[in-house]
Amino acid sequence: MKTTRTTTRTPSVQDEYFVDVLTVVNGSPHQWRVDTRTTLLEALRDTAGLTGTKRGCDQGACGACTVHVDGVRVLACLMLAAQVDGCSVTTVEGLSDGPDLHPLQEAFLRHDAFQCGFCTPGQLMSAACLLREGRAGSDADIREFMAGNLCRCGAYDNIVAAVREVAAQSEGGA
Repeated sequence: MKTTRTTTRTPSVQDEYFVDVLTVVNGSPHQWRVDTRTTLLEALRDTAGLTGTKRGCDQGACGACTVHVDGVRVLACLMLAAQVDGCSVTTVEGLSDGPDLHPLQEAFLRHDAFQCGFCTPGQLMSAACLLREGRAGSDADIREFMAGNLCRCGAYDNIVAAVREVAAQSEGGA
């Protein structure tokens, strides 16, 4: 008597723990196959090679990993890559439009607001959102809405001055 053997495919680790993510990063489509435990920060830095987003505290306290997801600032270390499926992600590499610096980047240069540079990408991304949200009415407003980005070197006044300058240009139609 002939027996028929049925084979049961054992799910691989990839089948169980990996998902496909289709997203747009800095205007270009990206498809990732990521472990469901992969953070957006890891996917951006390790998979997409976008190292401008910095890994700081890995606990959402420092803001160094701030990026925009569908135009809203998020901490990439606290968001899973799987959560951005179908979303648009902007990193500091995508802040400028082409070869010209974003007005905030230019203002940071003029006001010497780059500090040590490590947290600057997150500072720029937060500043871009607060400007878009219309929350740069005063220095106190700027400090309040930049409070999620910790600064350790005391140049915070220069960041406020840079954001204030770009806000004034925007109000003036620049």
